[in-house]
Amino acid sequence: MIYFTADQHFGHANVIKHCNRPFETVDEMDATLIRNWNDTVGINDEIYILGDLTMKSAADAHKYLSALNGRKYLIVGNHDRFLNRIDVFENHFEWVKDYFVLRQDGRMFVLFHYPIAEWNGYFRRSIHLYGHIHNSEASSVRMDNAALAFNVGVDCTDFRPVSIAEIIAMAEARMENQ
Repeated sequence: MIYFTADQHFGHANVIKHCNRPFETVDEMDATLIRNWNDTVGINDEIYILGDLTMKSAADAHKYLSALNGRKYLIVGNHDRFLNRIDVFENHFEWVKDYFVLRQDGRMFVLFHYPIAEWNGYFRRSIHLYGHIHNSEASSVRMDNAALAFNVGVDCTDFRPVSIAEIIAMAEARMENQ
């Protein structure tokens, strides 16, 4: 299975307040995010992280990444500062990129940390997946004209990764309602 996620912000206490996350402490948030991830993603599943895994050090990133299931691919976010250590991403990621086009099941998925107004294949029903914005209200206001753009940040996905099957189902439902 293939999964997508963004904006965990592991170890970032202020994100709880800024995004109104339902956690009392950063330890509670981190434990919930890790549990939800591992309850969803199997060891051999692929998971595309669309940025902002953690703002912490390379050592902290290593600790978090070691606890998470799946074959990991990283689309760089604005807070992924741990990437200054090549050993972290060589040991934990299949690759690290700024932008990626995934072709799967006859569909095209444009992966980027930031929401964009128009993307590769936009007029051919390609699907844009992004993070960065955090809450669903902001994403719907900014992306209301983009029917096949989805915020896969944890604040919008019940703090767990979302599967490619779920994304396809949501895209098909949106296309039916147009």
